[in-house]
Amino acid sequence: MQIKEVKARKILDSRRQETVEVSVFSDREFISSAPEGKSKGRFEAKPYFKNINQDILYLNNLDIRKIKIEEFADLKEIENLTAGKMGANSLFALEASILKALAFEQGQGLWEYLSRGKPKKFPFPLGNAIGGGMHTNSLRGKKPDFQDFLVIPKTRKFGDNVFLMKKMHSALGEILAMKNAKGKLNDENAWGTSLDNEAVLEILNKNAEAVSDEAGCKIEIGIDAAASSFFKNNFYEYKNKPRTLNREEQMRYIEALSKNYDLFYMEDPLQEEDFEGFSELREKIIPIVSGDDLIVTNMMRLKKAVQKKSINAVIIKPNQNGSLLKVREICDFCRKEEIATVFSHRSGETQDNSLGDLAVAWKADFIKTGILGKERDAKLNRIIEIERNF
Repeated sequence: MQIKEVKARKILDSRRQETVEVSVFSDREFISSAPEGKSKGRFEAKPYFKNINQDILYLNNLDIRKIKIEEFADLKEIENLTAGKMGANSLFALEASILKALAFEQGQGLWEYLSRGKPKKFPFPLGNAIGGGMHTNSLRGKKPDFQDFLVIPKTRKFGDNVFLMKKMHSALGEILAMKNAKGKLNDENAWGTSLDNEAVLEILNKNAEAVSDEAGCKIEIGIDAAASSFFKNNFYEYKNKPRTLNREEQMRYIEALSKNYDLFYMEDPLQEEDFEGFSELREKIIPIVSGDDLIVTNMMRLKKAVQKKSINAVIIKPNQNGSLLKVREICDFCRKEEIATVFSHRSGETQDNSLGDLAVAWKADFIKTGILGKERDAKLNRIIEIERNF
């Protein structure tokens, strides 16, 4: 395939912040865009080399007509050409557009081109139903300290799971309203609330049990604590209810929450450099313990976490890395090491649905997308569309 031209421009994401969109022209135009996170791990790749304007200027002057892209591995030529000249957001959007062009040339969808066959599995969706932390505005001066409170329906059909997530989201809004504790939808369209962590988990647990009984399937719950966001001066500083916990106290608190509320999934329960603390939690509690800020879709940090037995799941955010070659390498490594993969959106999302294709193609165990909003629905509906065809 011969790429004739590359064009880049600024668009607005779901938080009305600027992000990059890249078009690749071969026989036709193929477009992809990058999301942008608000809550970022300290070790993740820079989204832009210096700033978005410089990346766009570079892309609009990029001449790759001499490079022939025939297969996925040829992305290495693109990465060699652009190394040190643009950031991870721009690289992700460029490579996703190139892969869409390659897939089209083969008469295939992106997922089909990357997987080379029928889907072996579909991920379970992790839906952010109630929010706190950096993604959420306070209600009457209060909000949960944890960032995400998640519902995880586990029927055999992805489409049925999405239906149940949306049903639970609506019901949880009504419950919060009855308690005079419902705030506005946050950056990811989860409900804001004035309640503290434990009060939210109590509501979430009861609602999951009720819907599980009604639907005849298991619905799990989980949290993304995003603990680095409230880790200050070697202590975990909680505002709702106010308290200061040291490392050992934080681990005991997380362990108690796991047992008291039957948590299935935990993400970033400790700050982003505490590999040993993650490992201790893994030994003490049963659910999935996932690393986001701990790993930041980086192979070196992932290998360190596996060596120390810190996690049994990892968040994969393609734009944290930029290179889709490296993202696939991470997925292959996780399967070999029996580490669950959780493909994830960002708080500032676009309507690009590439994440859904990548999750299916690379056999993700879960996909974390949020529940409501056109940017979240783009990913969910893409997987539903793929599932309906098989």
